[in-house]
Parts: sequence; C-alpha cells; structure tokens
Amino acid sequence: MIEAPLTIASTANPKVKAWASLQEKKHRDRLGQFLAEGPHMIAEALSCEAAVRAVVYDAERGLPPELAEPLRLYGKAVELVAASRAVVAKCAGTDSPPPAFAVVDKPSADRSALYRERGFVVVLDGVRDPGNAGTIIRSADAAGADAVVLGRGCVDLYNPKVVRSTMGSLFHLPVLEGDLAELLPEARSRGMKLAGTSLQAARGLYECDLTEPTWLLLGSEADGLSPLSLQQMDYGVLIPMKGRSESLNVAMAATIVLYEAMRQREF
Repeated sequence: MIEAPLTIASTANPKVKAWASLQEKKHRDRLGQFLAEGPHMIAEALSCEAAVRAVVYDAERGLPPELAEPLRLYGKAVELVAASRAVVAKCAGTDSPPPAFAVVDKPSADRSALYRERGFVVVLDGVRDPGNAGTIIRSADAAGADAVVLGRGCVDLYNPKVVRSTMGSLFHLPVLEGDLAELLPEARSRGMKLAGTSLQAARGLYECDLTEPTWLLLGSEADGLSPLSLQQMDYGVLIPMKGRSESLNVAMAATIVLYEAMRQREF
C-alpha cells in the first residue's frame, strides 16, 4: 500500500536544499546519495532493490502511473513527496524537469565481481565524458559483463548525466570506482588478462581470445590509455575499420569489443 505523500511547495525547504545539492559531487560524497531522474530510472532502482530513500514527483502531474506497482512491491520504506514544479526544477539537472526523481543511497562496492572465473570486466581509464561513461555501462550490462570499474580521473559515476545515460543499467551490475594503480596489478596477480583498445595494437579484435578471464581497458577520448595501463596490459586490441575513419568513439569501441566477447563466449 502506498502511503499518502508529504507535500512540499517551497524551494526553501531544507529537504529541497539537500536534494538540490546532489547535483554537485562534493555533496554526493558528503551525503552518500545521488539522484535518479525520471520514472524509468526510479522503477529500475525500486525493482533492483536499490536503497531508495525518497521519491519526489510533480504534484501537478501526479504520481507517474508506472511507479505505482514498483512502489507497492518495494520491500522497504520510501518517503513519497508531492512537490511543486519549482521544487522539481530546482533539484533536477535537466532543462525540462522530469515528472519525478528519486534520492538513492550509493551502493557499497561488490569487489568479488571483479575476479570471477571466466569473468569479463570493463575498466575506464580517464574517460571524462558522462554520456560515454553511461553508455559504456549500458553496453556492459547488455553484453553480460561482470562489472565496470571507473579509475581515478574519470567522470564521477553518480554525475546525473552519467546516471541518466545508463538507462537503469547502473542498478543491474556492479559498478565501482577505484585506483587503477592498485587494481590492475591485483587483477594480473589473480590471473586476469588485461587487454586495452589501441590504434597501435598489433593484434586485431577477431584474433583475440576473449573467452579468457579478461579486463578490457578503455582510455580517454583525447589521450587514450594512461602510461600505467599501457605498462600493465597484456596485449592491445585493434578494431578493424574498412572505411576512412581514423578512430571510433570510446563508447562505440567498447560496445564492439563487448559484443565480440559475448559472441565468443555464448555463440
């Protein structure tokens, strides 16, 4: 049963100030929370049993109908708030405020997913574009990767643009932030093969054995892989191109390699 919502009309309300502050990384880190914007993202968070603290919706539009069932089935207490459009606009990070947003606790990192037998993990090294980072997480989810790691220097995982770009995949698989200087040597010591995309690689994608336990290293859009990753990786992967394009967007490159890995492993 969905309880009657709290009503908030003023943007000066302390709760509203706290929610709006989650647009900034320092406050997300301080509070340990982030925003999931839009009914689809909220429904995914609820269905995946994420720690949803509050669901705030535009009182003029009413509670989005697609949230009624996920809220009913959710096994934890959620604060339901009917807010003025001004409140929703203040808290949301989009030009057109969504009909609803949720306040969600950051999950604790499940590092066991990084070292599974025959595991496949996607590692972002300095990827700063939020759309690319979110799309890579979405592709990793679609292709059945075990986890995604964002190294230091990447865009913040809980940046609202990243969260939106994942289209809910953020809640489907472990996504961790960590120091690659520690993680890459540990992965190698545990028998993981480190493969990095590179235009200078000697090995073509279709020559690579991606059925081995693999960490796929993806560099930044501007600079490619860092010297640390280049030093640690076992081999480079070259995506063949027939046309005259010099390179691929990092999210597109990730998706191509992920689906070749899925083909080798599943088909």
